[in-house]
Amino acid sequence: MKKYIILAAFSLLFFSCKEENETEEKVAEVKVEKVTIERFDKLFFESKPEDLPKLKQQFPFLFPEGNSDAVWQARMNDPFLRKLYDEVQKKFPNLQSLDTDFENLFRHIKYYYPNFKSPRVITIIDDNNDITAVYQGDLVIVPLSLYLGKDNYLYEGLPKYQVQEYEPSQILPNVVTAFSMGRIPAPKDNTLLSEMIYYGKELYLKDLLIPEMADEHKIGYTKEQQAWSKVNEAEIWRYFVDRKLLFATDHKLLDRFIKPAPFSKFYLELDNESPGRLGQWIGWQIVRSYAENNKNVPLQQLLAMDAKALFDKSKYKPKSDAE
Repeated sequence: MKKYIILAAFSLLFFSCKEENETEEKVAEVKVEKVTIERFDKLFFESKPEDLPKLKQQFPFLFPEGNSDAVWQARMNDPFLRKLYDEVQKKFPNLQSLDTDFENLFRHIKYYYPNFKSPRVITIIDDNNDITAVYQGDLVIVPLSLYLGKDNYLYEGLPKYQVQEYEPSQILPNVVTAFSMGRIPAPKDNTLLSEMIYYGKELYLKDLLIPEMADEHKIGYTKEQQAWSKVNEAEIWRYFVDRKLLFATDHKLLDRFIKPAPFSKFYLELDNESPGRLGQWIGWQIVRSYAENNKNVPLQQLLAMDAKALFDKSKYKPKSDAE
């Protein structure tokens, strides 16, 4: 019996890989404009005060009205921002590989969204730790100062779980997160399942738009956290089901399993071993299971689906090692 199970699994994997290869071949044929990232970070910090009018003309959306030139001159000379600028130049002396990565991302987006037009991609330096990449229709703004690597000395004092995502590998996943805003309907209710499926859809979108990216980078985990989640998937799921949490509306569940945190809160000894946001991770596996079992459903229809309807048709049921 095991022999037939192995053969069936192998066949499933074979056809899945074949479908993925065929899709990538079609994506490769999609025409998009060549991407050349505009380095506002360098232009701004290497400019003189008399250059401000030209910069404002070229990047008016980066100079909100109501601020005098004195404000921008002060930012040019701000000691901490100058340190950030120096570190950015060390980490990103050029962006040629990132140009190619963005071009490939835009090719994938256009494949699934034919009316998509490639936006300008502009890099900045910012000292706001809460705002990563921004996508606004015809603009993508990337604060390179938030992708210097988790060990950069300028991040000292920030929470470890937050800083682990300040890696260059998170740029594209963050852009896809920003792109997903407005394309995935907000949860219709306050159940844990709805929140899980919402973020699961966002992560599944990353599967399609940045397929070469490792799973840990898509969700912002370490390799160890991703491996822990996979090994313990069945036990995590059993915990949610046995305690009837899926349709619960207690807002504390979001803090425990959805929102960024150093670890998920099962209130068990294993808590400190777990990564945060495991509700998002399980939601991702549910959406993947739905997509695998409903291959003819278009992406936009999947993203618009009601959470419970998607879950009911997902056939999601992780197996433990004992099964």
